[in-house]
Amino acid sequence: MRMRPTLSWTPAEDLRPGTTNPEQVVDALSAGGVLVLSGAGISTESGIPDYRGEGGSLSRHTPMTYQDFTADARARRRYWARSHLGWRTFGRARPNAGHRAVTAFARHGLLSGVITQNVDGLHQAAGSDDVVELHGSLGRVVCLSCGAFSPRRELAARLEEANADFEPVAAAINPDGDADLTDEQVGDFRVVPCEVCGGILKPDVVFFGEAVPPPRVEHCRALVREAASLLVLGSSLTVMSGLRFVRQASQAGKPVLIVNRDPTRGDQHALSRVELPLGTALTTVADRLGIPLDDQAATA
Repeated sequence: MRMRPTLSWTPAEDLRPGTTNPEQVVDALSAGGVLVLSGAGISTESGIPDYRGEGGSLSRHTPMTYQDFTADARARRRYWARSHLGWRTFGRARPNAGHRAVTAFARHGLLSGVITQNVDGLHQAAGSDDVVELHGSLGRVVCLSCGAFSPRRELAARLEEANADFEPVAAAINPDGDADLTDEQVGDFRVVPCEVCGGILKPDVVFFGEAVPPPRVEHCRALVREAASLLVLGSSLTVMSGLRFVRQASQAGKPVLIVNRDPTRGDQHALSRVELPLGTALTTVADRLGIPLDDQAATA
């Protein structure tokens, strides 16, 4: 199944309102076996913008599609120029209280797993293990010809060398690590090829219109089957790649809880939606559970 390049959706009028009381989230975590599904909203407090929330990047920015990237060399030049600049900022982002809370819950044995729709690596930076990166990671690069993988930091160094005079100022950075640049700012940015075969390099992320690898999808489905409940953190669930797991959990009779400030496409399947910022909500939940979020206490 391919990711649907869905940019928006219209909430049903009969959706139940959100709540500011996270008690049902506390209850689910207390029972254990919670599978976390996180989205862009958990990283906004780390300085990475959301796609669809208030002031989200989709109001001014259309993400690169797989079809455009593979078919058009000019599109690849624009993408890599913007992504190279965005990486300088994106790579400096640090985990926030929401990421640290997820790590703390896992270390206290309350989670059965973590699936993230994000490509920023902040769950791992916060200390979470065995995170399933549903949409891949900006920290890796793959060659579309030979399939060779390489670290993004190595490509960044090569692009710096090939574009020594490239110093534009971006208007904004987007959730996919892409920076807003004009065609004039992109200029004649030089794209470098795969060092193994000379092929086209692509970040190891799932673009809009691209298929999530079937084995990864099945692994996530297995995690849903094994979980006692599903906790969605900071995702609008607009794209089917995440919504399908909410539907699967609901159909299996597993409780679904959502923490997201705005309505989501999965609200009809949820016991409740907590409409608080992720850091505030999860810090409150951790406090009620008696779980500290500082790194030393979490590893004790």
